[in-house]
Amino acid sequence: MVSAGLRRYGQALSYCGGAPAGTMRNRDCLPALSSCTRSHLVLAAAVARVLTPAEAPPVAGAVATLAPGVRRVVAPNPGLMTGPGTNTYLIGSRELVVLDPGPALPAHTEALVRAIGTARVVAIALTHTHADHSGGLQLLRHHHPAPVLARLPRDTLHHDLAGLCAHTIEDGGTVATDVGPLVAVATPGHASNHLCWQQPGRRWLYTGDHILGTTSPVILPPDGDMTEYLDALGRLTALDLERLLPGHGPSLVEPQAVIAALVRHRLAREARVFAALPSAGGATLDELLPLAYEDVAPSLYVWARRTLEAHLLRLGQIGLARCDGERWERV
Repeated sequence: MVSAGLRRYGQALSYCGGAPAGTMRNRDCLPALSSCTRSHLVLAAAVARVLTPAEAPPVAGAVATLAPGVRRVVAPNPGLMTGPGTNTYLIGSRELVVLDPGPALPAHTEALVRAIGTARVVAIALTHTHADHSGGLQLLRHHHPAPVLARLPRDTLHHDLAGLCAHTIEDGGTVATDVGPLVAVATPGHASNHLCWQQPGRRWLYTGDHILGTTSPVILPPDGDMTEYLDALGRLTALDLERLLPGHGPSLVEPQAVIAALVRHRLAREARVFAALPSAGGATLDELLPLAYEDVAPSLYVWARRTLEAHLLRLGQIGLARCDGERWERV
């Protein structure tokens, strides 16, 4: 039996099918998710099935050649949120771009400098400015003072902007390497300034924290936004892609299947969040957390709480929830 909350959510979000990019703010063009009460678990399993690695898992401290002119150097910062460690990509042979210099760890910077060798760094590109991706910027620029290609966030909480120069890049901007250009693709959501970087010549997309190698990313309000995240996933469906290369974990095949599964997973979680909301009196984030994330270990609640907040803010944007002080309820 479908719960009343999921039925209400499915009726309100009555469009069944894939929504095109830029439409996730409209409550009438999201997939209905009322077919089963535990759809979030079913879809989570689907995500796991399509996140098929294209190579062996990255190893912290290792340098791997993924293709001629493309290498991955894994930072020695493994952890709950970073997986094996942050992936830094060296794209090019003699004229290269360093994508995400990683955390401020001298050992990682030294590994990058060794891998770069006598090549010329034409630019240091960032997917976003969280410290595990951009913290090593100043250390690397001490050796290679190349232009920095990045966007500024609208809110600086959770960001490390140290060493960020005035060399900004906008959606569609390009940087040349000797293995072909990289194109910036604006993908806000995890962070407002998030960029993926497309390598059209290989049909590859470097996804930072927008799409990860083994899990779905945390959305971090106030800078991160769930609607923007879903919109950006929708936008990627228009790209001709063969492989996704994330900021953490192994690269992924079947890009469109990965993207579709992540959208379904997020909306299924959102349906559970809506189902947990009371119709009167409201509930706090901490009261909703074990209801909406009953399948998540309590040790992960500190991160799940941030994404729960992002889901609630999105439900507010589309007119299905409201907040009175610290208490959320259905509309």
